[in-house]
Amino acid sequence: MKEDIKSFIEYLETEKGASENTRVSYRRDLLQLAAYLEEMGVEEAAKVTKTMLNAYVMHLEKAGKASTTVSRMLASMKAFFNYEFKQGMIKRDPAEMIRAPKIEKKMPTILSIDDVSRLLAQPSGTTAKEIRDRAMLELLYATGIRVSELIHLELADVNMSIGFITCRDEHKERTIPFGRVAKDALKAYMESSREELLKGNESPWLFTNCSGGTMSRQGFWKIIKHYGMKAGIEGDITPHTLRHSFAAHLIGNGADVKVVQTMMGHSDLTTTQMYAAYARNK
Repeated sequence: MKEDIKSFIEYLETEKGASENTRVSYRRDLLQLAAYLEEMGVEEAAKVTKTMLNAYVMHLEKAGKASTTVSRMLASMKAFFNYEFKQGMIKRDPAEMIRAPKIEKKMPTILSIDDVSRLLAQPSGTTAKEIRDRAMLELLYATGIRVSELIHLELADVNMSIGFITCRDEHKERTIPFGRVAKDALKAYMESSREELLKGNESPWLFTNCSGGTMSRQGFWKIIKHYGMKAGIEGDITPHTLRHSFAAHLIGNGADVKVVQTMMGHSDLTTTQMYAAYARNK
């Protein structure tokens, strides 16, 4: 079976153009399955049955694997046996009818309005870094954009006169307004601090790191963790926490769910509706 797995991984690379991370993940999952089956005395894909695979899924769950992990490993299994079936290596697909465990959606961490106020007040100094940090935090909470969208904003994406930003990817574009507080923080950053951080260099990006280079996700993650600790906010806080809080607070204050959906860039309304549940239960 290990040779079949090797052929499948090669197929993913040459025929499907799968990334290295995807191939590594599939290989790891399938080799674990192969090791389990070998202990049962099964070394050929043609001898694998649905009962064996169901037993393997139960084995993973009893071992304490998270439902997301089990679902991923099951997806690897299904892809492999589907490949074997289509290649004529097996006469039937034993994984076809196996169902993944239900993944319970956890309610995201949402800060209270007081917690958000304390967090946003932390970068209160006059250094270029603190002025930049305040502008980033204010804009993130004012618009609910993703951290990847924040760090990839270009100067041309910001309309200061009207007060909106434009976020785009290869599929769509959306325009999001921001209020006076975020506008003032952005203005203070753009009028002085940005040039100081650039150190004479040029950059299309709105926000840069302290060396004038591109801000990274990890860099901003450290920034928000730092200010979260300074604000005395308990529990884990990430850039996405402000995104969740933005949506929950908007809906809690009476904003239309569909309007918030558009601002957040959600393709499915049910994703946005979970914030309405929070607003009802607060």
